[in-house]
Formats: sequence, C-alpha cells, structure tokens
Amino acid sequence: MNKKNFILIGFALVLFGVYAVYFTDWFRPKTIHISYTNRPARGGRSFRAAQPTSPAATQLIFDLGDYYELTEIKAVPLAALKTNKLAQPVWHLVGDPSSDSITVFIYGQKIDGMNPAVEGSQAEQLQPGVTYRIFITAGKIKGQHDFHIGVAPATTATNR
Repeated sequence: MNKKNFILIGFALVLFGVYAVYFTDWFRPKTIHISYTNRPARGGRSFRAAQPTSPAATQLIFDLGDYYELTEIKAVPLAALKTNKLAQPVWHLVGDPSSDSITVFIYGQKIDGMNPAVEGSQAEQLQPGVTYRIFITAGKIKGQHDFHIGVAPATTATNR
C-alpha cells in the first residue's frame, strides 16, 4: 500500500470515531427513562396519594419503559433536596438479590424483591402542589424524574 491509501484509511477511521462518539449512544451511560401518570384509585383503595379536590385517592403510576431489576427506589421532596442532599425520603425501598424485573409500579406498593430501607417504614402520603423527585437504580443504571400530584406547583413568573 502506498502513502495515499494509509491517509484515506486513517481519515475513514477518524470519521467513524467521530460518528460513534457523537451520533450513537455507545459511549453514553445508560439511564432509566421514567414517566408517570395520576389515575383515580379503583374500589376506594389508596396508595398514599391524596387528591386535593376530593376525598378519593389517586394512584401515582410510574412507567420505566423497559424491564429492570431494581435495586433502589427513593422519592424525596424537591424543596428539601435543594437545601439538603441527604433529605429524608418519603418512600425508600432497597432491593435484595432476588428482585423481580418490572416495568411499571405504583407509588407506595409492595414490590416483590424490594423491602423498605428502614424496617417497618411505609410510603408517606404525598401532598398536592408539592414537587417530588424519584430516584431509581437498577444495578449501574440510574434514572430520576420530578413529579407531583393534583394541582401543578405554582411557579414564579418573571417579566422580561
């Protein structure tokens, strides 16, 4: 091979490397994509989320988009988290080695293979108008998402 061929092969490898880094997710850490929805509870059963407009409860349903063997779930009020990185969670579960793979769960539910981080603790009732952040871990894969129930939290308007 001559010098021109080596330069063309080198240029092609550089282009492939740029493509792999910037246009694929090969080198990005995997994350759990979390979404949630509020649904009226069926049969009067509550999973600790109160609806502000009626005494009936709502179910807060989280969807992970794929099956994961969860190792930790933690929900924390966002305001407390901003002032204290070690804020007290309102719901905290940790997985044992026999954790089941799940894709959907309800706030406060008992998840097979997961136990409360503090023995005997339960999920606290969520307050309407308060923003919470949920942290979910499945081994090395992590995800987080902000959520609220009922009326959206008030935001401060800024004039420009």
